[in-house]
Amino acid sequence: MSFRAKVDGICAAFPGAVASDPAAGDLDSWKVGGKMFACFGDKLEGVAVKTASVEAAAMLIDAGIGFKAPYFHKSWIRVGEAINDDELAHRLGVSYDEVRSKLTKKAQADLAPRLENV
Repeated sequence: MSFRAKVDGICAAFPGAVASDPAAGDLDSWKVGGKMFACFGDKLEGVAVKTASVEAAAMLIDAGIGFKAPYFHKSWIRVGEAINDDELAHRLGVSYDEVRSKLTKKAQADLAPRLENV
C-alpha cells in the first residue's frame, strides 16, 4: 500500500474528515470543519500535520520523528514516508484532534465522537 493510501485510509475514518479538491484550487489536504489537519506537498514527500505546540513540534523534530514543515506555522511538522504505521496513525490523530478542538462548540457537537483506535 502506498504512503498516500495509508494516510487517506486513516484520515477518511475520522468523523467529519473531508479530502480537499486540489482541482478547485485547494491545497491537497484533509480537513475537518473546513480546517486543514493534514497536507501533502508537491515537492517534498510525506504529509504535514499539526502538533499540540511549537515545543512539541521541536521535540518531535529533535527525536527524528518529523521534519520542519516549510511554509507552515512552527507547530506543524512533516512526517516522511519512512514513519511506521502506528506512529503515522498517532500523528494524524493528534493533528485531527488539535484542529477539531479549535472548532466552534456547535461544529464540534455536530461531529460524531472519534474512536480512540482510529
